[in-house]
Amino acid sequence: MKKRVLMDTGPLVASLNRRDRFHLWAKARLSELEPPIYTCEPVLAEVCFLLRDIPGGAAAVLKLAERGVLQVAFQVSPHAKSLATLMTKYANLPMSLADACLVRMTELDESSAVMTLDGDFLVYRRHGRQAIPVLMPPELSAAGR
Repeated sequence: MKKRVLMDTGPLVASLNRRDRFHLWAKARLSELEPPIYTCEPVLAEVCFLLRDIPGGAAAVLKLAERGVLQVAFQVSPHAKSLATLMTKYANLPMSLADACLVRMTELDESSAVMTLDGDFLVYRRHGRQAIPVLMPPELSAAGR
């Protein structure tokens, strides 16, 4: 079964910011993926905020959503209780709303993997005990072990 890719903030920012240390990795991985790439609105909000100083950065992300390359496939409201539970459990990291949404999305579709630059995804567990499949640069996944 083909894994459904869930996009975190880091790779989107890196793909659009040539100065990002993971720019080439993110561009290469994104070019290998077949759209749609799934995400959530909190990720889009984070990306737009982080790209605020990159001319056209936020517009580029929204264009990906408009073209259907990125698909928002999650609503917070129906999952608010589960999200709050996750954020409380991982408050020591701390877990952002975007991360909680992505973890919850992996719980709802267990064939999914999260494309991320965030080592916290090596710590997070879906359903409280299952490791979350991730797509991340080798040097980041090795550092988290």
